Amino acid sequence: MTVQQRRSCRWMIVLMTLMLGMAQTLWAEPIGKGWVIPVQVPYEAPPKGQDLPAESVPQNTKPLTDGEVQRAEALLPLLEGTQEFWAMGEFVHLGEPAVPVLVKGLTMPGPRIRYNVIETISMLKATSAVPALVATAKEPNEIPRVREHALRVAVRLNPAKVVDAIEVMAKDQNSSIRKAAAFEARYVREKTVVPVLIGMITDEERFVALSAVQSLWILTRHETEFHDWETSTKQDRQEWTTEWLEWWNGQKDSFEMSDPKRPARVR
Repeated sequence: MTVQQRRSCRWMIVLMTLMLGMAQTLWAEPIGKGWVIPVQVPYEAPPKGQDLPAESVPQNTKPLTDGEVQRAEALLPLLEGTQEFWAMGEFVHLGEPAVPVLVKGLTMPGPRIRYNVIETISMLKATSAVPALVATAKEPNEIPRVREHALRVAVRLNPAKVVDAIEVMAKDQNSSIRKAAAFEARYVREKTVVPVLIGMITDEERFVALSAVQSLWILTRHETEFHDWETSTKQDRQEWTTEWLEWWNGQKDSFEMSDPKRPARVR
């Protein structure tokens, strides 16, 4: 082999070695380490669909069978505990025909059961349960959290039926109950709540009075003179109550209730 041939062979060996090393770098090492080479994929937006209502499956409207009634009664104790959400879903599946059984839970011992009964009624949008909710809201021996929730759901289902509950709760010894009545009254488009709210302006608790006057502003759109409600005393609020009464006595016969704010959804 000539010198020129030996040089050519050496160069071939070097070139093959370099090529094998590059191949290992490009393929063997990345594959061994699990590297991913990003690739651009053409994007096509999904087709636009029609907006569907939140409740795509209609509720049951057929009367419950004897077996379904027994099933509903067996579900009541389960509204408290680890299966409470499942039990609520089962009542929703049974639909508003299950309300006569469901409202029995409003008198059961567990406050959690009573609260979840109200929540289930809200999910069902069961207006037939409003009288039972009003009775619960007026019950002085019920805990405040349940009473307030009963009033809140009743207002959202049928506000015209809750005036007497607001009247009762406005005179309750518990200030949180009075505040709930003052606040929820702003969603009740009934003239009879106006004098109730005016009477609450003189409440011992300032936050109750503030809720009452805010509800009055929302319902009546009456623009009063500027008053510093945040730092007001009970005597100040008594004077402002007189102003409201004078205005209402002159307006109540011809007054037309304005549209109140829409109540927010129940959490």
